[in-house]
Amino acid sequence: MKKKLLSAVSVLLCAVMLFCTGSAAAFCAEKPRYVVLGDSIAYGSGLSNPNEAVYGKIVADTNGFEYENYAIPGSTTKNLLSRIENEKVSAAIRAADAISISIGGNNFLLGDLPGILYDGIVKEDYSRIDAIKVSFYSDLDAIVGAIRAKNPDAAILLQTIYNPQTGYVGEVYRQGADRLNAAMHDYAASNPGSILIVEVAESLQDHESDFAEDKIHPSAAGNEKIARAVLETMAENGLGSETEPVVTVPGKDLRGTGMMALTVDFYGVLFHFLSTVRGFFSSLFTKEAGYRHPFVSKITETRGLDSASDSKRLFLNADDSHW
Repeated sequence: MKKKLLSAVSVLLCAVMLFCTGSAAAFCAEKPRYVVLGDSIAYGSGLSNPNEAVYGKIVADTNGFEYENYAIPGSTTKNLLSRIENEKVSAAIRAADAISISIGGNNFLLGDLPGILYDGIVKEDYSRIDAIKVSFYSDLDAIVGAIRAKNPDAAILLQTIYNPQTGYVGEVYRQGADRLNAAMHDYAASNPGSILIVEVAESLQDHESDFAEDKIHPSAAGNEKIARAVLETMAENGLGSETEPVVTVPGKDLRGTGMMALTVDFYGVLFHFLSTVRGFFSSLFTKEAGYRHPFVSKITETRGLDSASDSKRLFLNADDSHW
């Protein structure tokens, strides 16, 4: 009886081995593991059903990957660097074949956003964003280093930052996105083979339907476009063959999130008004020595002021930092 049982087991094992060495070997192989890290974009905050319809899930369903998502809304690069050391996340990274990262937007959205918007709209000064770019690059280097220490072989797909804003805020947001995207490309150029850039910014541009009501996060349509961009980058680098997203569960756009958009728009209108007022008073003076607008001349004569600079102090408090 034992001999018959052993013979049966042997035949079964041989059959399995033959099956897995033939054309059906793919069924015996372990599925590639796909891990998503990052912020609310990676989490799917523009959707009411993110677990089913966020772009990471679409990518996994399309390519037949095992899928894990450890994104947390509101994350900055420093938050992500800390998150990577979480025991569960570390284990997922070690086992991953491909890792998608969406990060960077909160570095200026959750920083001093009013100050950044004020400087950009009123003063056309982007020095704060320049400083954010420097720290972003440093954090990106640390993030990639931390992942590589756990998994030297996984493909790291880093998504560029899109600009969902229009109006007065749009230009400031574009300046921020462009700088951080430039930092990503600089890093990739300085560290060949370290990361793969996914050009999400090119996929999501000025199409209102791509964004949720909050004018920050991708809608269901936007998530499908991001998925396509990720799939194309994967296919170009031998990580999959499919480029057309397979949507198993349609995404549902999250409603009732327009307050954030109204707040940002309010800042834009307010600072544009201040810029106009500042421009008006500044136009009363020119750099040519001795010139004063007739209106200013009348006032300064009345007040006994001697120069254009004296006049400027009268109207502008002489210190641009007040603006």
